[in-house]
Amino acid sequence: MQLTPGLATVLTLLSLSISASAASGSLTIPLAKKSSVTRPDGTVNIEFLRSHTARIAAKYRHTFAAYEKNTGSQHSLLASLIPRNDDASSETKSKGEGVVPLTDENAQLWQGTISVGTPPKKFTVDFDTGSSDLVLPGSNCGSSCSGHTLYSPSASSTAKDLGKPFSLAYGDNSTVKGEQWTDTVNVGGLIAKAQTLGVASQYSEGFGLANFPADGLLGLAFPSISSYPATPLFNTLMTAKPAQLSQPLFAFKLSTSGSELTLGDVDTKAFKGQLTYVAVSAEGYWQVSLDSVNVGKTQVAKNAQAIVDTGTTLIATSSANAKTFYAKIPGSKERSDVFPGLWTVPCSSASQINVSLTFGGQKFAVSPQTFVLGAISSGSPDCMGGVMGQGAAGDAWIVGDVFLQNVYTVYDMGNKRVGFANLA
Repeated sequence: MQLTPGLATVLTLLSLSISASAASGSLTIPLAKKSSVTRPDGTVNIEFLRSHTARIAAKYRHTFAAYEKNTGSQHSLLASLIPRNDDASSETKSKGEGVVPLTDENAQLWQGTISVGTPPKKFTVDFDTGSSDLVLPGSNCGSSCSGHTLYSPSASSTAKDLGKPFSLAYGDNSTVKGEQWTDTVNVGGLIAKAQTLGVASQYSEGFGLANFPADGLLGLAFPSISSYPATPLFNTLMTAKPAQLSQPLFAFKLSTSGSELTLGDVDTKAFKGQLTYVAVSAEGYWQVSLDSVNVGKTQVAKNAQAIVDTGTTLIATSSANAKTFYAKIPGSKERSDVFPGLWTVPCSSASQINVSLTFGGQKFAVSPQTFVLGAISSGSPDCMGGVMGQGAAGDAWIVGDVFLQNVYTVYDMGNKRVGFANLA
């Protein structure tokens, strides 16, 4: 969510290990959290925050640029989310559904496992609803990819060189670049043949192992923000012959009690009540109307636009919106001296903070446990709040892990809508 150093915010990475679900030919991919803005001692990891926000800010820059190149028009949220200034610094199941279990280790990067090539080789990837491309570190990547599992096209009989380079500039003054290839990709037992992927010969600092434990990135947004441009993996699955999906949708459960990505169906045991669906208001990102942002019974924002982004940890918005938001939380402080756009709340009253977001007329709570990210330093009475604001104007919000850990979300590409429900 950091389109600005603050708007990019802290990324959510998904780490998977395949696990089977019993429901009618379904597959589950467990998701794991591998890195965190919160240190083991309960304090905020400012260095991670700095690296992550720069990388996410850059993600939105190049996806907005891709949208304009692919559609011929500027994205409607460009002015709201791009800062005026940037000072930041082979498992196979029957057809129908794939479920990828997601692991949670200390909160920050949701990652899961896919297999690529023939014979298949396993990689962990960040499943990111805020981008559309698949990127893996290549065998010629060198020290910038140190510690990651490397993809070698020469080791796969189904790999094909497209002869096209790619280059993604990031806010840490470094670049992810390499060559585009196609190969067979297996996600939870679902097969995408001739899938375009970027094979990186250079990773940026933000993709270094310390900041990005996953090997690569797998985007799950719409084709119009593909930077290659190419058909995203989920769209490949939607049109595959024979059919790979029971339904043209996928869903996330992101929770410390067990996380997963489901492809082609929903896990009805993962949520309670009914799903509340909201139409995608602008195809590209998973962008929907946000009725309101609430602190207690007070609406601090209303009739806004939101991007639902599993690749970002915080909830991010403009500086003005953040100021209005925290004005309703007694004892909150703006702490740009620690990090641009960061706000704190009193640790002593953190458990009483009542934040919620309203989508489709339904209010969904943000628990204090996900909203409060830890003490600003060891022994400090001030804790970091989960809403960050910086730089940009407008009423757009990027809704990441701080909110998404509280709800089950369904991304229905066939009907172009997002569903929300409370976790079971």
